[in-house]
Amino acid sequence: MTSKVVAGAVAAVLIVGAAASGQSLGDVAKQEEARRKAVKSTGKVYTNDSLHSEPPPSSVPAAARASASATKEADKPAEKPAAATAPAGDVKDESAWKKRIADARTALDRSQQFAEALQTRINALTTDFTNRDDPAQRAQIGADRDKALAELNRVKKEIEDNTKAIANIQEDARKAGLPAGWVR
Repeated sequence: MTSKVVAGAVAAVLIVGAAASGQSLGDVAKQEEARRKAVKSTGKVYTNDSLHSEPPPSSVPAAARASASATKEADKPAEKPAAATAPAGDVKDESAWKKRIADARTALDRSQQFAEALQTRINALTTDFTNRDDPAQRAQIGADRDKALAELNRVKKEIEDNTKAIANIQEDARKAGLPAGWVR
């Protein structure tokens, strides 16, 4: 009885396999070629002429407004980062755009390095806190660690703002119709 079941299963597998392999690669290619010929429209083709150009921004970029409000909220002295200010002079001046993006990237890099240093300090303070037995020393180390954590949170926000500033500079350049190489 079991040999009949096994023989039936083998026969079913062979029949299904033969039916599945009935279409060769050449047949599939012919069917695809016929389908492509049947398609009438190739879809929408975008050219430079079909795109609308936008005029350059006339006001202060959003990055400058965001960074100015962030510094006011933090109760720090009003200090605008050089990366968020609009380039002086002609909007089409390549050197001004390159300087603007370079300043923004320098500020981002500086913030990222500072965040890494703070994280290293926090790790060391945490280890020191764990290894101390004296409650007075632990309290002082805990306070230092809390200050470092607060500063790390501030620097992470600064990193986020600098990243947005770079994206805004690139977007402003795109809207002004500038070559992408100017802000890379």
